[in-house]
Amino acid sequence: MQQIFNFIFKNSNRLLFLLLLCISLFLTIQSHSYHKSKIISSANFLSGGVYERINNISEYLNLKSQNELLAQENAKLKSFLFKIKDSASTLKLDSIKELNSDILVSKIIHNSYDSHENYLTLNSGSLVGVKPDMGVINGLGIVGIIDDTSPKYATVISVLNINFRLNAKIKKSNHFGSLGWNGKSTGFVQLTDIPRLAAIRKGDTIVTGGQSVIFPENINIGTVYKIYTDNKTHYYTLDIKLFNDMTNLGHVYIIKSKDSEEITNLENRKKNE
Repeated sequence: MQQIFNFIFKNSNRLLFLLLLCISLFLTIQSHSYHKSKIISSANFLSGGVYERINNISEYLNLKSQNELLAQENAKLKSFLFKIKDSASTLKLDSIKELNSDILVSKIIHNSYDSHENYLTLNSGSLVGVKPDMGVINGLGIVGIIDDTSPKYATVISVLNINFRLNAKIKKSNHFGSLGWNGKSTGFVQLTDIPRLAAIRKGDTIVTGGQSVIFPENINIGTVYKIYTDNKTHYYTLDIKLFNDMTNLGHVYIIKSKDSEEITNLENRKKNE
C-alpha cells in the first residue's frame, strides 16, 4: 500500500494532467452533438466486435420473443401474397426492377435509449453497400437513419434522438407535419405543425410522408395518443405512440433507395444555381 501512495505522490502532476484531460474531452463530447456523433462513428471498428459478442448472448436469451415477431411478420407477408391474384408474377425480374428500393437485412448489436442523443449500431457496413442517410425499419415501423459506416458496421441515428427529423403524415387525411422527439419518453415521439383544419382523433395512424428520399411513403410510425394546440403557431402538436418498442429491437431492414442519389444531386444543383 505504501508503494502505491509513493507512486501517486511521485507522479501526481502527470496523473492530475491526465485526469483533467479526460474530463475536458468528456465535457466537449457531451456538449457537442457533432463531436459525439464522430466519436461514436470512429469507434465502430473497435466497439463493433465487442457489441456483437455481447449481442449474441442476449439474442440467445431472447430467441422466443424474436421468433414470435418473425412469425407475425411472415403472417403479414403471406396475407399480402394471398391477396394477389397471380402471386407468381411477383417473382418476375421485370416487376422486381420496377421497385424504387432495395432492402438489406441487418441486426442491431448495440442500442442506446437512455440519453437525449441515442444511436444504434448495426452489424452491416460499407462492404455490403450501407451508406449514410439510408432509412432503417423493421416489421413494425421506422427505427432510424444511417449516420456513419465502417466496412463491417454502421451507426444509426435513432428515432429517440432530439436531432432526428422526418416528414410524416396522418394516414387517413394526408395532412403533413414534422416528426421529432422531445427527449422525454422512449415510447412517444411528437408530430408538429399539423394545421388546425385537420380532423384528428386519438388512435389515428401516423406514417412516413414520402417527401423524403430516405423513407418510402406510408411506412408505419405510430398512433395519435394526445393532441395539443401550440399557442404561438396555432398549429396542432401530437404525441405519437410508437409501434416499435425502441428498447427491444433485433433484426432490421436497411432501405437502399435507387433514386435517392439522382434526386439529391438534382436538388443540390438547383440550390446552387
